[in-house]
Amino acid sequence: MDQILLSILLVLVGLFVGIIISFIFHYLKGSLANKSAEKIIEKANKEADKIKRDYLLEAKEEAYKLKKETDNTIKEKKSEMKEAEERLLTREGNIDRRDLALQKREQLLDDKELSISKKQKEIQDELVEVENLKKEQIKELENIAGFSKNEARQLVLKKVEDMMTLEIASLIKDREAEAKLEVDKKSKEMLLHCMQRYAADVAGEQTVTVVTLPNDEMKGRIIGREGRNIRTIEAVTGVDLIIDDTPEAIVLSSFDPLRREIARVTVETLIKDGRIHPTRIEELYAKVSSDMNAKILEYGNNALFELGITKVDPELVVLIGKLHFRTSYGQNALRHSIEVANLAGLMASEIGENVVLAKRAGLLHDIGKAIDHEIEGSHVDIGSDIAHKYKENEIVINAIESHHGDTAATSMISSIVAIADALSASRPGARNDSLENYVKRLQELENIARDVKGVEKTFAVQAGRELRVIVKPNEVNDLESFKIARDIKKKIEDNLQYPGTIKVTVIRETRAVEEAK
Repeated sequence: MDQILLSILLVLVGLFVGIIISFIFHYLKGSLANKSAEKIIEKANKEADKIKRDYLLEAKEEAYKLKKETDNTIKEKKSEMKEAEERLLTREGNIDRRDLALQKREQLLDDKELSISKKQKEIQDELVEVENLKKEQIKELENIAGFSKNEARQLVLKKVEDMMTLEIASLIKDREAEAKLEVDKKSKEMLLHCMQRYAADVAGEQTVTVVTLPNDEMKGRIIGREGRNIRTIEAVTGVDLIIDDTPEAIVLSSFDPLRREIARVTVETLIKDGRIHPTRIEELYAKVSSDMNAKILEYGNNALFELGITKVDPELVVLIGKLHFRTSYGQNALRHSIEVANLAGLMASEIGENVVLAKRAGLLHDIGKAIDHEIEGSHVDIGSDIAHKYKENEIVINAIESHHGDTAATSMISSIVAIADALSASRPGARNDSLENYVKRLQELENIARDVKGVEKTFAVQAGRELRVIVKPNEVNDLESFKIARDIKKKIEDNLQYPGTIKVTVIRETRAVEEAK
């Protein structure tokens, strides 16, 4: 027990001694650390003071430099301002001198104007005085001569006329002799030129199409029972069918090439098909009309390919294709346009102009003829509107407007196109004036009836000797159809000049249509 207590006591004594020793150790360590820290702080303060002095010196040097630079800049600015001020003073002085000079000039001008006004007044007064003196002298001369001014003039003119009569008569005689020689020469050239251009005996040969039949029995089928088939064909196509004694052939007659071509294809298809009755005729006519639009597009594309022209609006291509079915004095409008384009291209290449643009202008110069029978106005104005619509080049538009001399040519290509157009048209046999007049008369004959209320279609047939008018049955009754025929007859007599007589036939057809479902 005593040993345990002793052990505990020793342990406690040991702990106490250890704590005391530890405390002494820490105290000594802390005093050493404080001394070291004081040394470090003292050293740091010394270094900080040194750095502070260095920075102050540098700052003073920098401030001195900046002050020096600022002083120099201020001096320069003051010098510049002084120079600018001197310049402004000099300029102000110049302006003052100029202003003074202008004032003096203005004063001089005012003095001159005043002087001129005085002189003008003096001149006017002198003119009045001279005029009065002139009148007095004329009166005095008339009194001395015994003639008035007009009588003296007439006397002088008569005397001069008597003197010149012989010379005038001699001059007229010489001019008449020269004119006779010139007229004889020109008339021979004109007759020769006309004979070379003459292409056909009559215009009718260029307005008919012959359709070959497999046999003569087909004529009866085309005519149909009581003529209903031939009447339907003529009504829907607007083409006159001529069935005569010619073996295995019928003739389609119409002044419109497109209408005649549609009728030809329709009749040939009916012959091949074998089913010939009014309903079938109308169905085939509608189909052929639709197919013809594709053919027109093909004609247009072929023309562009032949000439090497690209980037043309599809609607414009259709109009180019329609030229194939238009004629100008008997000349195919599309072939004429292609010929003009080729000639214009050749001439453009010779003189160094744009060949492609010249061909384009040549091809489109008559584009208005494609729809001139549908729109009012000349083909030049219509063609110009079409070219503007499809944003063609200004040179092409001017070529269209100027190829007949209606507008001045503004480019070399426009002049080339006009020359090429004249060359193509003047080629011997290219055109037939009588055909153009014939076609124009038939078009006028059709148009004169279209304006009548209730009219649906009009067709000039029998070379213009008959006008067939199809009216709308739901708007016109049987009695009104007679009145329409009389009105059209009167309009034709009042507005047209024509040989012989024209028969007006008004057709009104009533149909009852139902669909079985």
